[in-house]
Amino acid sequence: MDLGAAGLREQPFPSHGKPPAVLSYGAHAEALETLKDTYEHPTGLCLLQGPTLSGKSTLIRCFIDTLHEDCAVALVDGRGLNTTNLLTGVLHQFGYTLETTSNNELLGLVRVFALQQAGSHEPPLLIIENMHEMNPSGLRALCELAELRVNTGSALKIVLVSDRSLTTLMKAPAMQSLSERLLHELHLHPMTQQEAKGYLHDKLRVAGSDYPDFVFPDAVCAELWKASGGWPGILDRLALLALARAQTLPVAVAEVEHPTLPTGTWDEEEVSLAESGPSVPPESPQLIVTNKGSTIGNLRMEKPRMLVGRSDHNDISIGSRFISRHHALLVRHGSSTFLMDLNSTNGTFVNGRRVSNHVLLHDDVITLGHHKIKFNDPYATTRGRLDGAEFADTAIMKTLEDMRNLLARENTALLPVASEDLPTIQT
Repeated sequence: MDLGAAGLREQPFPSHGKPPAVLSYGAHAEALETLKDTYEHPTGLCLLQGPTLSGKSTLIRCFIDTLHEDCAVALVDGRGLNTTNLLTGVLHQFGYTLETTSNNELLGLVRVFALQQAGSHEPPLLIIENMHEMNPSGLRALCELAELRVNTGSALKIVLVSDRSLTTLMKAPAMQSLSERLLHELHLHPMTQQEAKGYLHDKLRVAGSDYPDFVFPDAVCAELWKASGGWPGILDRLALLALARAQTLPVAVAEVEHPTLPTGTWDEEEVSLAESGPSVPPESPQLIVTNKGSTIGNLRMEKPRMLVGRSDHNDISIGSRFISRHHALLVRHGSSTFLMDLNSTNGTFVNGRRVSNHVLLHDDVITLGHHKIKFNDPYATTRGRLDGAEFADTAIMKTLEDMRNLLARENTALLPVASEDLPTIQT
């Protein structure tokens, strides 16, 4: 339907860009107060969790708008974030123009800036979205930033945002510097039916409608609320689609789509345990290692964690200069297997696509340099809810602790490798 025909001056439910108005409701207002309390606390750190389209980004924008104009804010996307990307991203948003420098120097710049700002009674704020997708090195750097202190408390206030529960990750021993500061563990909740009705009608009014209850009658508002589960981002999209489909006013109930809905992050841990089934599948996955079509290794993944790399200390040792010393990590959790690249020089690929972390399916092919590892596990037929790192966080951080101990013992000289074509990049 044409917007003018509906009495609208603009799109009330835009799918991108800044919305014409941000409308509050119960859970939004409570969450905003929680974020304010986090910033005002001497050592404030908050987890903001909610499924996709639950209103996290809108809430963050509203929260930033409430802060004093002198407050320095760094809003960083955590997907694939390593130490260098985290520190440079933070410094860029704090106003630094950087030349190539070491991670230690970058950390020193963040430290100096944070301490100076905190000393002026306006400590900087670090917000990391998609925190669950950060690389292990980025998580370690975040832990170091969390330890920065001034006399009155922490030098950086921190909000960690995720579309899944961060409970498992925060319980990992390596995350102690974050968990010790945790003030609020905030889970966004959806709107009630009455709040959804008011939300829809208010957006129509802001966009120019004089009769919003005629455009979306009560029955349509109720159906939109039911179809969206009360999540604001989904509600916006379904309302936009219903309005576009309608040929006449009022919009009919039949125009409302019913997508698959996410669950709240507060019950993810219980759902994950219920879905995981037996902790050990009938048969462990088979890993077939090949080089240029020839099989050079065939083994079962009997351990819960397996390191892959060039060093002899790895569980799967592959002598190639194309492969980093500690290249990738495989983690078992129930009947699922998780692959994580360990910041390798030449990257880790699954079925030809470069990945930072990946839940493996039956017949996936992992490529490391000139070598391939075929993953055989007939029980791994679906990713289910494991479309990220949350299920393996504790095991991963435990393995990284083991790796640090291993590296402390290991000879730093390069180990001999089999003859092979010279790589483009040497590790």
